[in-house]
Amino acid sequence: MPVKFLRLPLNDLPLPAYATVGAAGMDLRACLPDGPITLAPDAVVLVPTGFAVALEPATEMQIRPRSGLATKSRIMVPNSPGTVDEDYRGEVKVALWNAGNTAFVIAHGDRIAQAVIAPILRPQITEVDALDQTTRAAGGFGSTGTG
Repeated sequence: MPVKFLRLPLNDLPLPAYATVGAAGMDLRACLPDGPITLAPDAVVLVPTGFAVALEPATEMQIRPRSGLATKSRIMVPNSPGTVDEDYRGEVKVALWNAGNTAFVIAHGDRIAQAVIAPILRPQITEVDALDQTTRAAGGFGSTGTG
């Protein structure tokens, strides 16, 4: 399945790529040719990647946090997973949130997130008068226990 990336002006970065043969997500890098940006504690910033993408029909690109950034520096993707729709053709940008209590510097070329290409189902939406009953019924968060 092809995923087409368009390099935007001033982008000298490598194409998004999988770090290992078994990696589910490809690394996305910060495209900051004008210099680094500082992400203050509890701030959110949109970081450009320098690429636009064309996805195959019935797929999406999910933008997820990198586990190392999340656990070591508390840098998260606040809308995780973010979605790039198949018909979007603008620059892919990554929302990053600094959940830590110290500023974090993002430099040109830093790996900032990972992208997973996933299938999309588009079911027929139908309104009904009632739903079938289950054992759980309307039990919400935590209703099945904590263990």
